[in-house]
Amino acid sequence: MSAIPSLAEVHARLTAPGSLFEIESRDIHGVATRVWKNAPRSLRAVLESSRTHADRVFLVYEDERIGFEDHFRRAAAIARVLVEVWGVRKGDRVAIAMRNFPEWAVAFWGAAAAGAIVVPLNAWWKGEELEYGLADSGARVLFCDAERAHRLAPHFAKLGALERVVVARDEAGPVAGQLRFEDVLAAAPAGDGLPDVALEPEDDATIFYTSGTTGKPKGALGTQRNICGNLVSLAFAQARGAMRSPAPAATSAVPATQQAQLLSVPFFHATGCHSVLCANTAFGGKLVMMHKWDAERAMQLIEREQITSFGGVPSMVWEVIEHPRFRQYDLSSLKSVAYGGAPAAPELVRRIRAVFPTGMPGNGYGLTETSSVTTFNGAADYERKPDSVGAPVPVCEVKVVAADDPSGRPLPTGEIGEIWIKGPNVVKGYWGKPEATTDTFVAGWLRSGDLGRLDDEGFVYIVDRAKDMVIRGGENVYCVEVESALHDHPAVMDAAVVGIPHRVLGEEVGAIVTVKPGTRVTEDQLRAHVATRLAAFKVPVKIEIRSEPLPRNANGKLMKRELRAELAKQWSG
Repeated sequence: MSAIPSLAEVHARLTAPGSLFEIESRDIHGVATRVWKNAPRSLRAVLESSRTHADRVFLVYEDERIGFEDHFRRAAAIARVLVEVWGVRKGDRVAIAMRNFPEWAVAFWGAAAAGAIVVPLNAWWKGEELEYGLADSGARVLFCDAERAHRLAPHFAKLGALERVVVARDEAGPVAGQLRFEDVLAAAPAGDGLPDVALEPEDDATIFYTSGTTGKPKGALGTQRNICGNLVSLAFAQARGAMRSPAPAATSAVPATQQAQLLSVPFFHATGCHSVLCANTAFGGKLVMMHKWDAERAMQLIEREQITSFGGVPSMVWEVIEHPRFRQYDLSSLKSVAYGGAPAAPELVRRIRAVFPTGMPGNGYGLTETSSVTTFNGAADYERKPDSVGAPVPVCEVKVVAADDPSGRPLPTGEIGEIWIKGPNVVKGYWGKPEATTDTFVAGWLRSGDLGRLDDEGFVYIVDRAKDMVIRGGENVYCVEVESALHDHPAVMDAAVVGIPHRVLGEEVGAIVTVKPGTRVTEDQLRAHVATRLAAFKVPVKIEIRSEPLPRNANGKLMKRELRAELAKQWSG
């Protein structure tokens, strides 16, 4: 057996001049940045090239099957309506608020090809949260499903910039002033091509909302280069993993046979959109969608559709592996079981290798602000270092900086600090929030808010989050938002929200409240109160009610580290 080449050797071979993964330097907003030389120039270019897979099935939803050519024609029809009928111009915002339906993909690609900035909204949000996203982005057009249209019904009157609402999958028919998705497709100007819109790599492409430190979600403004470069990063990670394995496999970025991926995360996540939807569109993969995540249904689809890749977040993999009927299904088609978005126990790597002999485990690290992939840990490297999120792809730089050092000076190898990231995947900033942008983006570097360290091979280890956030099964829960909802209850005097360690979900939302003297409230009453204001995944699963003050430091900040440690012991199991 030949020796496994080092990371440096693999990077040198794969990025050599003339290779698919060749790297060049570009000036991006005044900062010299390494970029993938052969990345697509725009999402429009990705959609156009998808026609080369015309004879393949692209989207599978329940009993529906849509081929690549059919999908292209539908997306092109949406693009022509947006530009030629409704007058949507390059840079206008077009929002999407719906669960994972085929229409989500059609709307996304149609709006992207029209040169609009696509604004995917969290389909789990309540009406007020959706209203905020539409108002903050200034969306002119909304594509939604019937459930989201119903949630937004009381809020449409307050959205003056919103000109049109297109509703998909509405059996009862849309209300007055709204349009049916099918009717919009049918009304498209004649032809099967895209409208004439010129797009460049640095043009704005998407706004994905992410939790931050100021309470309301912030819109991360991504460019064409951000999202298209991620496609090359994904292919590179696959090739690197193959070369770093004891028995190297072929390193082609596009397999000869069609790959099939089970979509188990929402399209409105950067992972679901950038690394699943866009990747399968570009590489000709079959994308199998689920109406709602269910572990047994996932196994049925893996068997029926000969799925080669699935994952999402670690909790979903756990649910499949530990399902009582796991052995009843043929899952031998799986070649990759990859996930990210939440902490994963090293035990999961061993379990994957034990139950999926042909399914190579993988984990990665990225944020909405890094357009998905920054690091990736796969195959032999992941088995060797299961507690790491991997090494950066070579267009990305990662350094660890002392939390109180604004200069960005890197700490020595092994020391813990805030992770800073630089690369063509880092978004431009936050939509309409210049102060938050200045605080987070420094001379091309993103201050991630995550605490971690680097080892002597450059592998990244995440140890904590500087941002006050809980990640529940891949969903970001901003603690202050939940605390504000608790504070709105008349009996609550003080509140602290922390993450409770959970073997499957990674974390769950927990809370400690201090009640006002002379008042009484139950845990169930507080949960019900929060549920009327926030999405279900943000509602605390456990709430401890106290009469004494919560611990705070000299600056008046809640001492959450102590609370978290105390409650982890108290609520363990």
